[in-house]
Amino acid sequence: MRIFFTGGSGKAGQHVAPYLASQGHHVTNADLAPLGHPDVADLRVDLTDAGETYSALAGLATAAELDLPEKPSYDAVVHFAAVPAILIRSDAATYATNVLSTYNVLEAATRLGVRKVVFASSETTYGICFAQGERRPLYVPVDEEHPTVPEDSYAMSKVANEVTARSFHARTGADVYGLRINNVIEPHEYAEQFPAYLADPALRRRNVFAYIDVRDLGTMVQRCLETDGLGYEVFNVANADLSVAATTPEILDRFYDGVEVRREMGRDETFYAIDKARDLLGWTPTHSWRDVLADPASS
Repeated sequence: MRIFFTGGSGKAGQHVAPYLASQGHHVTNADLAPLGHPDVADLRVDLTDAGETYSALAGLATAAELDLPEKPSYDAVVHFAAVPAILIRSDAATYATNVLSTYNVLEAATRLGVRKVVFASSETTYGICFAQGERRPLYVPVDEEHPTVPEDSYAMSKVANEVTARSFHARTGADVYGLRINNVIEPHEYAEQFPAYLADPALRRRNVFAYIDVRDLGTMVQRCLETDGLGYEVFNVANADLSVAATTPEILDRFYDGVEVRREMGRDETFYAIDKARDLLGWTPTHSWRDVLADPASS
């Protein structure tokens, strides 16, 4: 596939875009900063500018494409570009940038006939991650039916983007899949960050004690590209286990006393339900911090 990948120079994108290229796709990184990967074409694009966005999606990716009989079109868009959290830019700029860029990408893609768009939403849509003070989920495990009523500008922008994406699906019939991505972890961060999480699970409360290995995020995007006909869907994206050494019963007792538990859960099962991605996409995450660090509970 010829893929227009926005935000390929970001924390997640710098891994996922090259992974897609390694799977045989032709990937263009549309970002304000180049990725500089030999297998990914770089194109500097300001996605908050509608004209730039449309022009980039309608144009060439590399000089080699000049030798083709006619200009190729993109088969899919993967939209990861965003101000990635609160407290990086002002709240107003965060909201405006994320909402406008997503609208521009969806409008340009669908007007140009792209039939598959995969976009990054966020765990923050559930209103827990960036809440003022402590906020607990209404029930666990948190699935895609859990209410999304955040208070922060970043999560608000992601909820608005989901509404926008659903509307573009209704307008065009294109497949548009939103990924409510949990806390992205790069392989080197296990040794750097997780010893503290294993010692103090409270550090992971805002992430619902979950995480997503960036390598598994890559396979999730690949499964979205391979799976057609779902229309508009949102998916939680997390690894199968907890990001802490504490067990499910221990987390329930210490942090979620009184919170509804909707089904029986495994000893180390994530509280960020990924059943939908398993069922509809056949996606199975394979990585874990346990592959790198010893579980204190087993020693």
